Amino acid sequence: MELTAIVRAAFEAAFPGGDFSAVRVVGATDSKFGDFQCNDALKCAKLYHLNPRQAAEKVAAKLDRTCFEKVDIAGPGFLNLTVSASWITERLLRLSAADHVGIPQKGRGKKIVIDYSSPNAAKQMHIGHIRSTVIGNAIDRIFRALGYEVVADNHLGDWGTQFGILIKGYRELLTEAERAHLTVALLEKCYVLSAAKAKEEDGVWKEACRAELVKLQQGDEGNLALWRKFIEISIAEFDRMYAKLGVKFDTYRGESYYNGTMGEVVAELQQAGLAEESEGALVVNLEQEKLGVAIVRKSDGGYNYTTSDLACVKNRIEEYDPERIIYVTDARQQLHFRQWFSIARKMGCKTQLIHVPFGLMSYQGKAISTREGNLIKLDELLAEAVKRSLAIVESRQDPAADKSGNLRLAEQIGYGAVKYSDLSHDPATDIDFSWDKALALEGNSGPYLQYAYARVCSLMEKAGRVDGMGLTGTFEIVTAQERRLALQLLEFPGAVVRAAEAYKPSVLAEYLFQTAQLYSSFYQNSPILKSDEPLRNARLNLCALFGEVLRTGLELLGIETPRHI
Repeated sequence: MELTAIVRAAFEAAFPGGDFSAVRVVGATDSKFGDFQCNDALKCAKLYHLNPRQAAEKVAAKLDRTCFEKVDIAGPGFLNLTVSASWITERLLRLSAADHVGIPQKGRGKKIVIDYSSPNAAKQMHIGHIRSTVIGNAIDRIFRALGYEVVADNHLGDWGTQFGILIKGYRELLTEAERAHLTVALLEKCYVLSAAKAKEEDGVWKEACRAELVKLQQGDEGNLALWRKFIEISIAEFDRMYAKLGVKFDTYRGESYYNGTMGEVVAELQQAGLAEESEGALVVNLEQEKLGVAIVRKSDGGYNYTTSDLACVKNRIEEYDPERIIYVTDARQQLHFRQWFSIARKMGCKTQLIHVPFGLMSYQGKAISTREGNLIKLDELLAEAVKRSLAIVESRQDPAADKSGNLRLAEQIGYGAVKYSDLSHDPATDIDFSWDKALALEGNSGPYLQYAYARVCSLMEKAGRVDGMGLTGTFEIVTAQERRLALQLLEFPGAVVRAAEAYKPSVLAEYLFQTAQLYSSFYQNSPILKSDEPLRNARLNLCALFGEVLRTGLELLGIETPRHI
């Protein structure tokens, strides 16, 4: 950002009165041409009817050279920029001394709401819930790091037809002992049995389930008490899973929370002339926007997800007045979000509404589905991650080593591996979960990055740095590997900003992996502990800064960094 400002000022000086807000300095595609490059002289040349090289030369002539060791013009007008070692050293010192490792507090004074995870009550979480949970939590952490006040809301599926089926099943299909020791697993079993009976041809059970639902909706105290019990047990189970994943929510507000206001939303739509009757239902016609028709009240008088989401966003705006609201959900819901976002805007909503869609997850090449019988429970997935990680930890240990901390270490590695195997992909892509890739100690994996951090910690201990990653003295840039690593570390604040702007934790994950690779190259080619002072101390400082950047970056992804692996 600093270099962009300098180059942009040169464009403004060379071509007074022009708009150069789009000028950008980016990393060089090949380090042999310099550290950075700017290609905007080509666009400028067209505007001013100049040869591109002439335009680049005019900019170069106005460039403040204080921070540059070399400025070259290549090809049809590319500005290749090489910064000075002293400039790099000064910025490294600033970064190492800055709060939040230089992450800009651009969100200070701004509030956002993030809606993610959102499992259905009375059902166990499974592998399909992992994406919304870990992607949403990483976005949550990244925005908090940028200074935003974040409200993380878990919009539970806690209302609807399934509760009539569940209440009927609870009363008649569970044993007294099962009712006395109720769990989410038993609730799920109860629902499956009751739903199966509801499909019987005589329809008696189905009608009985519907009657229980009507009683619940009308406020029957017995049914409400059961419903509250089911929700309480469900949230306790969800919290047990979230604790393992390091995920916390500020609010748990399910569909039921907005029941009382959905009628008001429909009335507003009618008063504004946005809703019209169609075959007994009330709809909003979005055909002009090629979004089809959105039902806001069904023909039987009931409401649906569109109505619920409109009531929800109205409540959030009134209560929090957020700058934006971010929804992290399955990509298959994109039409639904485009529809109700459009309706919300027509109703006067000025808050930014952002949908972060994520692709499907398969498991070892097979689609995940109940029908296929491979809908792995999240608890089972995490337990398997710990089991496999524990085997890796123990295989690397001396048989006589103290094993008391092995289980905790296996949890850190296993949970981190599961998270990173998702977060290292663009959210929009479909991914295939593989144990071999997730737990690999080489390549782009969580354990690889955790191991890189542990190696830095070990190096600091060998160097006798009692303060761990603490900085002493200054930096010194000598080798090409040092230079590349140093420039990469300076990009950390920008990587965090880019990840937030794109709503893609994968941007940060890719940055951390590239940085770890550059550190490995530097470590292998540059003697550290055996170097003479002051070079030894300067290189230790570079290692320490890398460690701090890696730890902070992994923390933003929700991944722990054990000091020893």
